[in-house]
Formats: sequence, structure tokens, C-alpha cells
Amino acid sequence: MASTELLQIDPSELRFVFELKKQSSCLIQLGNNNDHYIAFKVKTTSPKKYCVRPNIGLIKPNQKCDFTVTMQAQRTAPPDMNCKDKFLILSTVVPFGTTEDDITSDMFVKDSGKYIEENKLKVVLISPPSSPVLLPVNGDMKQDPPYQINVLKDRVISGIENIPPPPLRASAEVKGLEPVLDTREDITDEDNVPRHAENEGDMKQAIDDDVQLNLAKGCEELKSRLCMMDSKLREAEVTVLKLNEEKHTYNKEKNLLKKELEALKRKGNTKVQAGFPLLFVCMVAIVGVAVGYYIQP
Repeated sequence: MASTELLQIDPSELRFVFELKKQSSCLIQLGNNNDHYIAFKVKTTSPKKYCVRPNIGLIKPNQKCDFTVTMQAQRTAPPDMNCKDKFLILSTVVPFGTTEDDITSDMFVKDSGKYIEENKLKVVLISPPSSPVLLPVNGDMKQDPPYQINVLKDRVISGIENIPPPPLRASAEVKGLEPVLDTREDITDEDNVPRHAENEGDMKQAIDDDVQLNLAKGCEELKSRLCMMDSKLREAEVTVLKLNEEKHTYNKEKNLLKKELEALKRKGNTKVQAGFPLLFVCMVAIVGVAVGYYIQP
């Protein structure tokens, strides 16, 4: 674990199990033991080769945050499994109450006058464990007895004397040989049993290592997928908030238009009501003048 002024980084390097044409993931944990909000950003020298989720984040006081780095499938292996890729983690203190949506790339520019902490991580490639190989010891031991029994039978039939008996149980069945030699075979069998058990133990241990490695790979892949789903969910939430704001603005504009339309209607009605009495007065005046003209002698 690497401890710095702002962040605690665990592990201090990115270790990938390298296999040709297969992806590999690595999980990095960032810890904030300060009383401030800390924003971080992850950069790499080979952005097309790696996928970082999330590459920008916020860590609250006395909390931790994880990000996953996935190395894309490679067609060729680097010489001597030596990778020169580097990762850079930028971190800075942000105001209390800052959210992840408020984090921008401008916060990590040194020209802004802020304190920007830089932590470099190197990439280490690890070869996958080799599969267990069975030794041909047991096979040879099983093939020896028939061969020796045939040789002994040939020697007995041909009348050869003073032949030292072989340490095998099957030799007791051949004429001219004493069955006391079963003890040697028992010793030989006892020597072979531990070897066979050791081979089986090595096989089981290698299989267990492969299972654990596959489980670790599966967990890392699940974590990377969860991180990707979290980022997509955050993007969807931001989109929903924007749509809600647009809907609210549209409703406001709609209400304003309705009010303006009602005001225009009221003004039109007022003008009509104000003009009707004037016309009526004019008509009454004209009728009155005409009646007066006819009545006057």
C-alpha cells in the first residue's frame, strides 16, 4: 500500500495476469483519511490499450473508492514480459458538499493555483500458472512386472541355475523360486505408494490453484461490469434530471403563454364593451336631432 499526503493507494502497482487474446483486470482502492473532500482523476500513457472505470471520482472524508483497470486482449507479448506503460493518479482537495457531477478536468490543472498531487503506478505482467504435467513413473512401474516374469520363465525353462530372484510377488508362482521374496516386493510397493500420493497431491494443489485463479478472474470481471453499470446508471440519472428540468421549463412557458392569451382576450372584450355605448349615444343623438327638426314649426 502506498500512502501519500492525500490518498492511500492499494496496491502500489497494477498487476495483470497476461494471456494472449484475453482480457485482464486489476482493482485499485483509494482511501481518504483526511477531513476534506478529495477528487481524483486517472490517466495512462496508453489510453487505447486500457479501460478505466471510473476514471474520475470523489472520495468523502474517511471513506474509500475503487476503480477497475481492464487491459484489452493483446495479440503479442512484450519482450521479457516487461511492460513500459504507466498510470498517473491526480488528486486535489475540493469544497465540502461537492458532487461527482461537479468534477471537471479543469480542477486538475496546475496553473489554477491548487495543490495537485501526482501518484505514478507502473504495470507488471504476470504469466499464468502452467497446468500440471503427469510424470510417467507409475506407468513404468506397471509395465515392469510382466516383462520380468516372462524373462524369469524363460530362464527356468532353459535350465539356467543360480539366477538371483527379482523382488516381485508374481515371481513366487514360477517354479524353482522361493516365495520368501514377497517381502522385497512389499518394500517396493511401499516406496511407490508415497510417490503416487505425492503426484496426486501436486495435481490437486495445481487444480485448486487454477480454480482459485479462475474465481479471482471472475470476481474481477464482475467488479468491472458492476463499475460499468454504475457509470451507465449515473449517466441515465443525469439525463433524467435534465429531462425533468426541460419539462419544468416547458410547463412554465406554457403557463405564461396561457396567461398572455387570457389577457389579450380580456383586452378585446373591454374594447368591444367600451365602443358599444358610444355608438348607442350617437344613434340617440341623431334620432333626437331628426325628431327636433320635424317638430319645429
